[in-house]
This record gives sequence, structure tokens and C-alpha cells, in this order.
Amino acid sequence: MTTFAPLLRAAVVLATLAQPAWAAGPDEAKGLWMGADKDAVLEFKPCADAPTALCGHIVWDKDAGQAKDSCGVQIARLEHYQNDAWRDGWVYDPRDGKKYKGALRVKSGELHIRAFLGTEILGQTEQLQRVAALPATPVCKP
Repeated sequence: MTTFAPLLRAAVVLATLAQPAWAAGPDEAKGLWMGADKDAVLEFKPCADAPTALCGHIVWDKDAGQAKDSCGVQIARLEHYQNDAWRDGWVYDPRDGKKYKGALRVKSGELHIRAFLGTEILGQTEQLQRVAALPATPVCKP
């Protein structure tokens, strides 16, 4: 029994550290993503002031050009990628004007943005779909 103990421990450590081949990498979250309500497109890319962090901005809003548009609003800043998710940062909800702790991960081709208080278990997730390009109109102006 004691002969197998070191092998068992090694197997557990390797299984814990190994990532499945289908796991998304840190670059999978970069790009354009349409919100669940199809009212905004978010772009995720390296932060201008911290290239190893990931930032998200609203780059298309169905209300662009109106007083209530959210064009250009930064909605996320996540500092580190670990365990298949971007973490250690915040997400902003323009609907309530509040910042929350956040995590962001790609699952089955969808971007899952989780906003939470305290621990990730106590939060809400919004799912976004990847888009190849911005809708033609209306246009967010810089």
C-alpha cells in the first residue's frame, strides 16, 4: 500500500495542474462580444497601461448618439489569467452604475462575465456571443 502512495500523490498533483486540451487560453477572451440583450458590443483587449491585464470597453451601443448611450465606457479590468479565467479585477454594470469583483472565462464559445460581491459563488453571470464585426449602425463616436 505504501508503494502506491507516492504514485497516487503524483497522479493527483498532475491531474490538478493539467489543463484539458479543450480549455480556453488567455487570448480566447480577446475580441468583440455581443451582449445577451443584443444592445451592446464589448471589445476585450490588453489594457493600454498594463499589457498583461485585460480590459473591456463598450464599442457599439444600440443607443449610440443619444444622451443615454454607453459608448466608450470601460466595463472590465482583470489583472491575471489563472485556472481558465481572467480574475483579480472588477467589472462595471452600466445599468446600476456599480463596480463589482469580476471573473471572465470562455466556455463553449461563449464569454461568461461573472460579477460578484465577496466570493465568486455569490454573483451573477452574463453570457456574450462572439461577433466578427460591429453592426453598421448606429455608430459609437470616439
